[in-house]
Amino acid sequence: MDATRSRSHRIRTIPARGPLSAALLRRLDGDTRADLRPEAQAAIDAADDILRDGDIQFALFLLYALAYGSLPGLDARLEWDADLLAVRSELEGAFEAALRGIVPVPSAPEPSVGAVAAALFELTSADDGPSLTRYVARKATREQALEFLVLRSIYTLHEADPHSWAIPRLHGRAKAALVEIQADEYGGGRPDRVHAEIFAKSMRGAGLDDRYGAYADVVPALTLTSLNMMSMFGMNRRLLGAIVGHLAAFEMTSSIPNRLYGDGLRRLGFGEDVTDYFDEHVEADAVHEQIAGHDLAGALAEDHPELLPDILFGASACLAVDGLVAEHVLERWRSGRSALVEKGSAA
Repeated sequence: MDATRSRSHRIRTIPARGPLSAALLRRLDGDTRADLRPEAQAAIDAADDILRDGDIQFALFLLYALAYGSLPGLDARLEWDADLLAVRSELEGAFEAALRGIVPVPSAPEPSVGAVAAALFELTSADDGPSLTRYVARKATREQALEFLVLRSIYTLHEADPHSWAIPRLHGRAKAALVEIQADEYGGGRPDRVHAEIFAKSMRGAGLDDRYGAYADVVPALTLTSLNMMSMFGMNRRLLGAIVGHLAAFEMTSSIPNRLYGDGLRRLGFGEDVTDYFDEHVEADAVHEQIAGHDLAGALAEDHPELLPDILFGASACLAVDGLVAEHVLERWRSGRSALVEKGSAA
């Protein structure tokens, strides 16, 4: 893997993954002539699987980046551009429908703190998806470990941000619980302990580019899907339950995997500058999972029972999509191939 990449990074230099993202990149670079809505509908109609469609997922990634301000070269005024919002809404409708079509959601428990938390812990403990965690811990090569960090960078260099959209939309117990979790994610007042910053240090320690989005052109579509799902849940107020459920499942499946990831990186000779991020999450997420299950998701369901179906959907979607990502990566690695894709690939 080429660990040295140009520090100049403008939107127009990012390769498209298909006709839709090509048209969108031109629009983001100042070309106002094209109507993107026909391109969006054509991409949806042509997609065999929206979750694995690199053109659609890359377009969503770019549209969400307008709200995050996560990529250099994006005109902040385009965040509220009516045409771009219409395209995003059209893509989100198809994306959400695709997710709901494949995600198995368990029967709802009674809407009480204890029952909801128990259901979420049962759901996450029963997850039998492919174990990328064990592979990294025991078998991954150094090159695969570097790819693992690259794949993680798409979310982790902006860790916690998708879930923070929910803060102003919550009240009372659930709001207090989410703020407690997010305060830890953002370093508890210490800039050097912001989790995204610790991960950036891991990237640098491994000889990788720590700029956000530096590898957006080579991660597979499913990696973008995982982040886009969080962004869609977080940015749409009607999906408040889904982003809360997603965070609960995310935290409940984090502590032990992070310990094993750290062990795997140490096995390969990486130092503390690389493993610190994973070691930090072993203890932190063991606490967060209890807060997320009881005080956040459980309290929200108890106070707003109408949100319980989407809480379960968000948690189930987290597990399902993470399972698809792990399946893709493991299939590539076990066959001796890279989990990354060529620049501009529709994969």
